[in-house]
Amino acid sequence: MRLGPAVVAPVLVALLLSGCQTLRPTLAPIVHAAPPKPAPVRVVRPPPTPAPPPRRCVPKSLPPEPRYPDTDAALRNAGGAADRYQLIAAGRLLRIDRLRVLEKTVAGCR
Repeated sequence: MRLGPAVVAPVLVALLLSGCQTLRPTLAPIVHAAPPKPAPVRVVRPPPTPAPPPRRCVPKSLPPEPRYPDTDAALRNAGGAADRYQLIAAGRLLRIDRLRVLEKTVAGCR
């Protein structure tokens, strides 16, 4: 079977046109850019308030500890048992008064 020019011409034109398609420069692939990063959130904090000074629990009016008469040296140097007893009794009374003042102060601190 012999092909005539009417059949060959369109086939040749189609081949030529399809060959031209490969000669086109190729386009760079489309790269999707990453979305821009959002700006970091800036947290504004107020400056810390200074801590109040600690409350002084022991008042300045608290008297110092008294000198107790029943020290070891005083008891050793006492003349007899009655003198030692009096020194111990006097020291006990002073300690009771001091304890009363201290407990009152501690109760005010709580």
